[in-house]
Amino acid sequence: MSPALILACICGYFTFLLLIAWHTSRNAGNDAYFLGNRASPWYAVAFGLIGDSLSGVTFISVPGQVGVANFSYLQIVFGYVIGYAVIGAVLLPLYYRLRLTSIYSYLLGRFGPNTQKTGALFFLISRTIGAAARLYLAASVIQVFVFQRWGIPFVATVSTIIGLIFLYTYKGGIKTLVWTDTFQSTFLLLGVLLSIFAICRQLNWGIDDLISAVPASPHSKIFVWDWKAKAFFWKSFVGGAAVAIAMTGLDQNMMQKNLSCRSLGEAQKNIYSFSVVVVLVNVLFVSLGALLYSFAAAKGLPIPSDRDQFFPTLALRHLGTFAAIAFVIGLTAATFSSADSVLTTLTTSFCIDVLGADRPGRYDEHQKTRLRHVAHVGFAILLLGVIMIFWSFGKKSVIDMVLDIANFTYGPLLGLFGYGLIARGQVKDRWVPVACLCAPVICYLLRAYGPTWLGGYQFGQELLILNGLFVACGLFLLRKPPQTV
Repeated sequence: MSPALILACICGYFTFLLLIAWHTSRNAGNDAYFLGNRASPWYAVAFGLIGDSLSGVTFISVPGQVGVANFSYLQIVFGYVIGYAVIGAVLLPLYYRLRLTSIYSYLLGRFGPNTQKTGALFFLISRTIGAAARLYLAASVIQVFVFQRWGIPFVATVSTIIGLIFLYTYKGGIKTLVWTDTFQSTFLLLGVLLSIFAICRQLNWGIDDLISAVPASPHSKIFVWDWKAKAFFWKSFVGGAAVAIAMTGLDQNMMQKNLSCRSLGEAQKNIYSFSVVVVLVNVLFVSLGALLYSFAAAKGLPIPSDRDQFFPTLALRHLGTFAAIAFVIGLTAATFSSADSVLTTLTTSFCIDVLGADRPGRYDEHQKTRLRHVAHVGFAILLLGVIMIFWSFGKKSVIDMVLDIANFTYGPLLGLFGYGLIARGQVKDRWVPVACLCAPVICYLLRAYGPTWLGGYQFGQELLILNGLFVACGLFLLRKPPQTV
């Protein structure tokens, strides 16, 4: 597929995004930017979350990693269902009862300002790095197959992508994102389905051949029962539940759209229906991975050492123009959906949790608008800087990178919210940041030296739970003595 055709597809896609943004952002004020005027239809939010949660990491990394880890990634996905049930039953009622805009405002009322800022800081760090990793993956593919051939530097490619995202999120915020994410989820799924169709057409397969090929694949093994292995089932399953709670229920980026629904009941419909859809979609992605490896074997094609380049290489060079267009459509949807909401939610958390923009009488509407505009620009520049750091130092598989980041940065959020919901009494607010910093350090040491200390045991997703437990233990030690009357 020629670079010009790839670029034409991307430009056409972006034109539709701009039209959606233009329509939805008319007369959009701060309430529309932060919470969509609390009028978002639950079904639009649920469908839009597909693109927001899966992003370019799932679209590129998961199919490629099937050759290394088989279908074991589904063990984590199965755990997501339990996590989403906890979000719907416990966290959403809490957020709606308190009528929160930033979910970290809960920490202010429960513990104090230092705890609120600590929770927000971990979110800001985690989402900035995670979004940069996702966007870097997609941008690097576009760079290799399009702009590199024209001698355009990577920094120009990324700057253009971030600039485009900035344009359609700058004014409308969440009100715009609910509908752009719905549009992007549609094209992300189309990219997967059309890619599967293209593989079957190349191999002259019918429906029966397709149905039998996936379970017959040597990569279709799901469960790992070696308790020392990083992908051991119970570690992955329980860890997946914790990942869903932390990376969705305790993540401003994912919850802000949920809080824009008309009522708690609609928000719960959204999260429960999404929990089913996300399993089915991830089954599609690992099945695509198995089919890609079957295609490569049938055609005698080499497997690249960088598995993140496996799907792009086959789609753009070996599966024909139809598959290339399908891949570009899916990747473009994944690229924009993985980063657009991040600019809005990072801006929201920074303005509310760090600057206190929601405090009565502190800022008027004009000042609030100016603050969010400046913050929006600042986070776009920061995102560009982090992506360029990835480009300079290289990477491993991005799916592993994102999950590693989650283990270290979402653990403190898990501990803060878990302790706040389960335990009683107050803690010494000024010392909370110390407890939240020590826990990830301990977890890093466990992951680095655990195999030596524990007879070959490798920590996987359970590290996130341990991280949260260490924070909760720290809060227990920092508790204030009960007041006597």
